[in-house]
Amino acid sequence: MNTTGRTALATTLAVLLLAGVGCSTKAGTSDGKAAADGVKTGPGVTDDTIALGALTDLSGPYATLGKSIVQAQQMWADETNASGGICGRKIKIVVRDHGYDVQKAVAAYTEISPNVLALPQVIGSPVVAALLDDIERDRLLTFPQAWAASLLGKDAVQVLGTTYDLDMVRAVDFLTRTQGVKKGDRIGHVYFEGDYGGNALEGSTWAAGKAGLTIVGQKIKATDTDLSAQVTALRKAGVKAILISAGPGQTASLVGVAAASGLKVPVVTSAPGYAPQLLKTPAAPALLAMLHIVTAAPPVSSDLPAVTKMVAAYQKKYPGELVDAGTLSGYNAAELMGLDLKAACAAKDLSREGLVKAHRAQKSVDNGLGTPEDFSDASRPAGTAVYVTKPDAKATGGTVLVEDARTLPAEQEYLDSRKQ
Repeated sequence: MNTTGRTALATTLAVLLLAGVGCSTKAGTSDGKAAADGVKTGPGVTDDTIALGALTDLSGPYATLGKSIVQAQQMWADETNASGGICGRKIKIVVRDHGYDVQKAVAAYTEISPNVLALPQVIGSPVVAALLDDIERDRLLTFPQAWAASLLGKDAVQVLGTTYDLDMVRAVDFLTRTQGVKKGDRIGHVYFEGDYGGNALEGSTWAAGKAGLTIVGQKIKATDTDLSAQVTALRKAGVKAILISAGPGQTASLVGVAAASGLKVPVVTSAPGYAPQLLKTPAAPALLAMLHIVTAAPPVSSDLPAVTKMVAAYQKKYPGELVDAGTLSGYNAAELMGLDLKAACAAKDLSREGLVKAHRAQKSVDNGLGTPEDFSDASRPAGTAVYVTKPDAKATGGTVLVEDARTLPAEQEYLDSRKQ
């Protein structure tokens, strides 16, 4: 993805500083020191505080997503602190806005990394890619809000749920089972340049090959907000369906232009390509008629008890704010980080190395906000089960369930093929 691009949905938001921690490394004790309670500590941990960091997008193409994630994680921190904290310590979250700009993100990481224990939020595949070596060197447990397979294989970096390629394997399966796409057909794939789109294209190309389909690719930049040219090319190619791996603004343009030009074919995107705010745009009728979303997370409208509890709490804390997929994703990441912190506390080791070790020891984690995840193998996605949802203007979060989460035999075959 282009690091300076903005989509049509970009919203300028003020930088949120939910908790201030200075630049001095004195904020946390050195790795290896034992606190008064006998717990080994390190950067970001004092006798009464655990500081966590968030490198987010509050002023770029994923500003709406960033806002939801930040608020959800702050809600988790407030709830946790109201219940006594973790390991006798209160949680503080230090937030920095990078606006989806890699250089700004690197500067923000340099500023806050000496004084936080972990990063339960980093938005953007290119941002995480730029920080990957530093994160691994610093042993700073990080949960990206990015799902590129290129982020796998690092002990301190955890992609939650599925990766973009697995989502596209499920998308192709959905098209062939339920949308009339058959052997010999062509399907389009519009995708961002970079890790996000490139990884998604790997999955769609592999799945299309297995199904006897042909992918017609259209690479775009994050600055491309009018996809008329891409729609024209796909119409001329005679595609029977379209995959899109881009931002919400590009999805709205693609579907709206396709419908207006008579290319009324099924369109499937993954979680980063949809936002419920799209249902208040002129593209809404086309989105409702043509779009599906493949995602590792259940819809916010789900009746899962943990999801309904989270939604009710969020609506109470932030009245009038939209509850969207970012809300669930952010809260889930924070909860999973909390489980890691509790496990590290039980082992009397809240150092960075101790937290990474506690995280990798968890083989089947199920907090009720999605499907179980296995964190023991850094080389594989934590989850393989994918939901299929679709837009719904009346539903909480703007989507409803179409197919429940499941793991396809093709997904396991695809993962095995990547090892070869």
